[in-house]
Order: sequence, then structure tokens, then C-alpha cells
Amino acid sequence: MDLLQFASAATESHGVPAADARLLADTLVTAELWGHASHGMLRLPWYLGRIASGATAKVAAPEVVSDNGAVLVVDGRDGLGQVLTDRAVAWGVERAREHGISAVAVRNSGHFGTAAYFTRKAAEQGCVAILATNASPAMAPWGGKKKRIGTNPWSIAAPAGRYGIAVMDIANTAVARGKIYYARERGEPIPEGWAADADGVPTTDPRRAIEGLILPMAGHKGYAISFMFDVLAGVLTGSAFGSQVVGPYQPTGRSGVGHLLLCIDIRAMADPAEFAQRMEVLVEEAKSTPSAPGTSEIFVPGEPEIRTAERLCQEGITVADETWTSLARISQTTGVPLPATVTDSTPTSQELSA
Repeated sequence: MDLLQFASAATESHGVPAADARLLADTLVTAELWGHASHGMLRLPWYLGRIASGATAKVAAPEVVSDNGAVLVVDGRDGLGQVLTDRAVAWGVERAREHGISAVAVRNSGHFGTAAYFTRKAAEQGCVAILATNASPAMAPWGGKKKRIGTNPWSIAAPAGRYGIAVMDIANTAVARGKIYYARERGEPIPEGWAADADGVPTTDPRRAIEGLILPMAGHKGYAISFMFDVLAGVLTGSAFGSQVVGPYQPTGRSGVGHLLLCIDIRAMADPAEFAQRMEVLVEEAKSTPSAPGTSEIFVPGEPEIRTAERLCQEGITVADETWTSLARISQTTGVPLPATVTDSTPTSQELSA
């Protein structure tokens, strides 16, 4: 696992405890394996840059704001979002087992990567989990042309019997912002309908899109959903919200990201074995649907990522040249050797072992 070891060692060299550094690295490599390079290694320089500037604390030291048993509010005190959310999952599952349902609110956190990484953990422990977070401004309110609302992604995960975990993880924009950054890293245009430039004019240029606006999914519906998730993750948790949130790609400035995790202990509502059987029926009904022309197989949420991970564990992870250059700079700064390159599959990529 060369890539995992590199990311972990580079993070630890910035003063992050070994276990926390390993967690951050695992979230990045897992995103790569799931086929979501937008949330993978291209983000490592962002996280390390914020740690180096002091914007993100090297050692996460969350502080309890209030504790009502089933409801816990925690101040993350600018710790790594991945570390704080991982702890929120542990707290949430523990309290759901005691109370049947739990809510863990985290304020003053940072970007945590892929939400599904954390809801999967709760589902593996017998819970249905819902995780919402806010993010720095990316879209304009419906009809506007200035950034005010984040992509504000959310995830729901549930055990699915012999099918493993069913999990959804989406942003409320036409695309996650990281995919636009990833297109820029690869020097590729973005599809129409993803973004507009700073003047509100649709664009396929990722650089102009980053300077401009990401368009909401499903028109006004995406804007409304994102707005309400800012209510849950930002306003309700006591964290920053709207234009106050600072993104991970900015090396300075308090992030102020808020998260809200809800966990439901399946045992409090149903027999776990019966729940698993009912989930299997739901999955099988979906997968047995006659497919439309051009579709070889029907997938359920979370299944494509597992298939991709199985393939990439054998083939290796392909990293864009610009991302590789960023990793090389990290190597020079930290003294951590770069991962071994397996092959040069194209002129614009490096293929690495996971």
C-alpha cells in the first residue's frame, strides 16, 4: 500500500498523531479506490497546507459543548474533519445503542472528504446513518449570480444483508466541486451543465468554473436542499454557515465547517435479521429491473464504488500528472519518499499501487 504509506507518513511529518495521519491517508486512498479521485490524493496538499499554516490543528482536541445522552454537541476546535467525524461515528453508534437513536453535532470542524466513508462505518455496526455537512460557497441562490451556498453533501448508509452496505453520498450541486478541480488537474474540459463562470455564463472550462459558480442539481430543488442542509449542519450545530465557511483549498482562515450525524440502531426498530432480509428483497427488486438499451447491469447505491475498488486493488491507482507534481513537492518538503511508479499508462498519468 505505497500510496497509503506515503500519505500517512507525509501527514505525520506535519505533527499529526500517527493514528490520525493514517485515518486521513485511508480516506484519501479509499476515495481513489472508489473511483472518486476528486476526493483523493489531489486533496492531500490542501490538508497539509492548512496544517502548516495553523488553520487546522495538528492534534484534534474536541470539546463537549453539551451532552443530553442521545444528543451530543461537540466543538471540533479546528481539528481535521476526518478525525472529528470518525470520533462522531463512534459516539453516535454508542449512543444509538443506548437510546435507539442519536444525534452528534460537530461545530468548527474541517472538510472530511467522502461522507460515505463514515456512514459506512456506522452501518457496519448495525445502524442506519445519515450524515450532513456544509461547505464553503460554491453555488448561487436560485436566480442569483454570486456564491452564497455550499455544495453541502450528505450520505445515508444502511446494512443490506448479503449485499453488504447500501450507501448514498451526493452533493446538491450538479457535480462535486472536487470533480472540477480534478478536471483542471487533468487539463480536461468539464461537461455542459456543471458550472457557470463569474458572470453566470455556462462554461466547460474548469478554471473559469472554479472562479465562478457550480450549478445546483435539479435546478431550484438542489439549491433548496443545500440551503436546508446548511440549516442542519451549520446553523443548528452552532458552526459557520453560508459565506462564512472556508474551503480546504484555501491554506488559511478558520474553516468553520459543521457536521450533523444521525444514527438509528436497527435493533430499536426491527429485528436485525428481518431488516437484512427486507433489504435483500429491495436490492434484488432493483437489480432485477429490465435494463434500458445500453445498460448492461442495474446497480444499487454504493455498488459501483465497491466494484471499482476491487478492480483498482489489482490494477493500481492512476494519478494525474499535476497531482503527481504536488506529491513530489510534498516529498521534497517532508523527506518522505514518493510511492513507486508501477507503469506510465498514459503520457498524463502515473499508475501506483494502492
